[in-house]
Amino acid sequence: MEYWNHIYEHFNPIAFKLGFIPIHWYGVMYVLALLVSLWFAKWIIKKDNMRISEESIDSYFIWLEIGIILGARIWYILFYDPYTSYYLTQPWQIFNPFSPTGEFRGISGMSYHGAVVGAAIASYLYSLKHRDEIYKILDVVALAVPVGFVFGRIGNFLNQELVGRATDVPWGIYVNGVLRHPSQLYEGLLEGVLIASLIYIYRKRKTFDGELIGVYGLLYAAARFLAEFWREPDSQLGYLYGDWLTMGQLQSVVMMLCSVILYRFIKHIN
Repeated sequence: MEYWNHIYEHFNPIAFKLGFIPIHWYGVMYVLALLVSLWFAKWIIKKDNMRISEESIDSYFIWLEIGIILGARIWYILFYDPYTSYYLTQPWQIFNPFSPTGEFRGISGMSYHGAVVGAAIASYLYSLKHRDEIYKILDVVALAVPVGFVFGRIGNFLNQELVGRATDVPWGIYVNGVLRHPSQLYEGLLEGVLIASLIYIYRKRKTFDGELIGVYGLLYAAARFLAEFWREPDSQLGYLYGDWLTMGQLQSVVMMLCSVILYRFIKHIN
C-alpha cells in the first residue's frame, strides 16, 4: 500500500516525446477512449441488430468528436480558465499549445459539461439530414460514451490532475506531500463503469428511441454531483457556496434539469 500511496513519485505523466513535444498519458488515454467508444458502439449495434449502418455511425462520430473538442475547450475557458479575458480578446489563441506566458503545455483545460454541450450541438446539426436515425444513434451513444469515459478518467489520474480532497484513508495518494482521495478513479467507477453497466442492463426495457440518452444525462449528472464531494475544487474558483458547492456540482444540477427536459421532449415526439 505504501508504494500505491506514493505512486506519483514513481510515475512520469509523459508517455513519450515527439522531438520537443511531450505526449502525456492523458492524450494517449483520450485517443483510446474515443477508439474504445467507437468500437463498443459498433459492437452493440451488431449485438442488438440495430438498423444503423457502419457508415452512419462513423460519420456521426466525426461530428461528435469535433463538437466534443470545441465544446470542452471553449466551456473550460468560459468557466474555469484564469486567463478567460485573454482568450476572449484573442480567441484565435484558444487552441494554441503555448500558454499566455509562452510555456508549451499542449491543449490543456477541457470541461466535460462543455463536451456535452458541444456534443448536443453536433448531434442537432447531424440530425438535420439524418432525422430518421438520430434517436437510435443517441441510444448507442448513451451506451458507448461511459465505456470510453473510464479511460478518460484514468488519463486524468495518470496526468496527476483533477486531484481529490485531502484525506486519511489508507488508499489515498500523496500529491505534493498531501494525502488525497484518488477521486479520478472514483469518477471512473461512478461515471463510467457503474453508468455503463446500468444503461447496458436497462437498454432492453427502453420504451422509445432516444430514451437512453436522457437516462444517461440524469445518471451522469447525479454521479458527478456525488463524486465532487471527493474532488478538490478548481483552485482558481474554490467553493461557490460554503464549503461544499463546486462549479462541477452546479453545472451537474443544470444538466439534470436539461436531461429531464430532453427525456420528456424525445418521449413526446416519438
